[in-house]
Order: sequence, then C-alpha cells, then structure tokens
Amino acid sequence: MNRTMITATNTLNQLQSKIDQISNNIANVDTTAYKKTQTSFNDLLTQSFDNQPSKSKEIGRLTTPGIRQGTGAKISQSQLVLAQGALKTTDRNLDVAFTKEDLFFTVSVQDGKGVNKRLTRDGAFYLSPSAKNPEQMLLVTSAGHRVLDEYGEPILIEGSIKEITVSEKGLLTVDTEEFGEKSFGLGVVSVKKPQFLDQLGGNLLGLPDNMRGMGVTEDDIMTALTGDLRSEIAVRQGVLESSNVDLSKEMTDLINVQRHYQFQSRAVTMADQMSGLINGIR
Repeated sequence: MNRTMITATNTLNQLQSKIDQISNNIANVDTTAYKKTQTSFNDLLTQSFDNQPSKSKEIGRLTTPGIRQGTGAKISQSQLVLAQGALKTTDRNLDVAFTKEDLFFTVSVQDGKGVNKRLTRDGAFYLSPSAKNPEQMLLVTSAGHRVLDEYGEPILIEGSIKEITVSEKGLLTVDTEEFGEKSFGLGVVSVKKPQFLDQLGGNLLGLPDNMRGMGVTEDDIMTALTGDLRSEIAVRQGVLESSNVDLSKEMTDLINVQRHYQFQSRAVTMADQMSGLINGIR
C-alpha cells in the first residue's frame, strides 16, 4: 500500500507543476508577444521483481523476466515555444513586431542583481523623459525598461519630434525640428538555443547564471545581429505580435491533466482505505 501511495503522490506533485504551467499560459493569452511553454513527462525509475522462483518454468519465455513496477512520472522537459504569434495592426509608429520566430529585442533591466541585459519580443515602445536631462527622451518598453541599440547603449532622442519610422531591418529614424534626422539600430539578437534561456517574468528572458556548468556560452545561445548580420532582421512598424497561446488547446490540456490528477488522488484514497482495513484485522 505504501508503494501505491508513493507512486501516486510522486505523480501528483508533477501534475501540479503541469497545471501551474498551463495556468501561466492561459493568464498570458493577451500578453503582447508572449511565448508559451509546454512540458512533457517521463516515467520515474522502475524496479523489477522476480515472481517466478523456478527458472525451469521460464524456459522459452519471450518477455523480460519479472514484474516491472514504476514509481510514478515526472516532468522531463519544459520547453519554450518560439512559434510566431498573430500580428495585429495598431497604426502606432512606436509599435513594432518581428516577423521571424527567433528574433528578440535587447533591453536594460535594473533588478536585485544590478543592471542586466534581457530579451523581449514585446515591441510596444514608448518615450520617457530622461532623469538626467528632461529634454532628452528615452525609448522604453511598456514596463519602463530601456531599449538598447545595436551597441548595447540606451536610445536617447533630443529635440521636438516630427516623425518616427522603423525600417524592416530595425533601423529607427527620428526626424526632429532642431536636429533633423538621426538613426538608431535597434538592438536585436537571434536565439539559437532557447532551451537555455530563463523565463524571468514580465515578458522577459535572460541568460542562465550557471552557463559554465551547462557547458555553453552566450555565443552558443544567441547571436547579436550587428553589421552585415542585420540583414537577417525582419520587423514591421505599426503592428504588435499577439501571444502564441492557443486557448482552446490549453483548456483541453487542463481538463486532461485535472482528470489524471483526480485518478492519482483516488489512488491515494484507495490505498489509505486498504491500509485501514489491514490494520483493522484482528
């Protein structure tokens, strides 16, 4: 009975993680450019018990000897899905969206670890006055994070803005009354190994802290698109990318996981009842 309860509780714990992952996807169904995660399960260790003491009776047997008893299931992989989301037109000149799956903007984020470079596909940009010079405007995300240029520097705009355009290759051009036109290359990276990126919340991704232990470097995970590589950039102005969450699929997955959760809960209850019957035998 103890083995039955152990197997069921092991699986229950992992199913709860799956429910949390689905809930997070559903909660971000309307988040701009959100990328969903999906998980897969594998069996935990199995043990083989020899239930036939007489080897002579197993002569000619085609199947593996013994009874294989598992100890539950676990989440084997949590994968970030970079599939392109639908594009919706906003006609706002500071709204931009990628039309390729592996591209991300670089932004500067100040948190408990200091100022760090993060990645996002959320192209809803805004202008915010600089704290050092109110006459200068910083290009920021909807969360207030500074958008970086191709050299890793914040984008500062001076003067009275007449027009802002963004080319298909990520070149931001600002036309001001005082200084005329000035161009900035938006900082863009191409992610080659998204499985190594950490999801940090707030629609941000970052490099893992233990890259050395994983045996990878920043160059293995992503490539900064500078110089001639900027020809690989593909963006559109006046549109935003929707999340790639399929709500109907997530709800179906949630129902299936809840059904499995109920089965495992029932197994725990039945094992407890059977243990009670055994203990009650006098």
